Amino acid sequence: MPVARRLQFIDLLRGVAIALMVFYHGAYDLNLYQLARFDFYQDPFWLNLRTLIVSLFLSLVGISLVLASSGSINWQRYGKRLGLLLACAGLISLSSYFMFPGRTIVFGILHFIALASLIGLVFASHPWFSLVTGIVLVLVGNLFSHTLFNQSWLHWIGLMTHKPATEDYVPLLPWLGVVLIGISIGHLLQRTGIGEDLLSSYQSSAPARMLALAGRHSLLIYMLHQPILLAVLWPLAGFPGL
Repeated sequence: MPVARRLQFIDLLRGVAIALMVFYHGAYDLNLYQLARFDFYQDPFWLNLRTLIVSLFLSLVGISLVLASSGSINWQRYGKRLGLLLACAGLISLSSYFMFPGRTIVFGILHFIALASLIGLVFASHPWFSLVTGIVLVLVGNLFSHTLFNQSWLHWIGLMTHKPATEDYVPLLPWLGVVLIGISIGHLLQRTGIGEDLLSSYQSSAPARMLALAGRHSLLIYMLHQPILLAVLWPLAGFPGL
């Protein structure tokens, strides 16, 4: 599949992940404002939906690393993107400190993506090594835990015996494994062109174009969608906090 069409396909998939994320956070905000009641911590539907959304985003991080490292990496562009990610991650941590006292986001999805984007470069040209290592990391992250990792300064690694008190938590294990599996998928896309037929079938439809557009601006939408949703729902909830 040509590079341009691969990028369009990735944009489309990322747009699907964005749409699911907005739906999830919309329901979360309804729950936050007590306009609806959902159990995000025990209900299998919401737990599995979050896993699906994060898995989509992070596997696409791996695929994108393969595309970015094909040939020579544009280090200036890569550095700017990484710096923007870190700045946005810092802003998320700062805002969560005031919005959710005691549940500050210290290592959420943007923090993770920034770190995984650096680690993933080591694996980007090794599809089979990435696949095997990724599967191992997913298994270890899901099957092993130890009280050693309950220390606050080790929370970013994972392997805790309990989830820390935070509004977003994406630890290195098992999620780095998903990125590495994404790297192996990226190489498969390069070799086989899987996805081109799907893209050809749907790229002319308005929903697909909108999803692809959202996928191209995923970071902007990620940063803005929650403030917009909260602002829209605030009057419906009776202006809580005033």
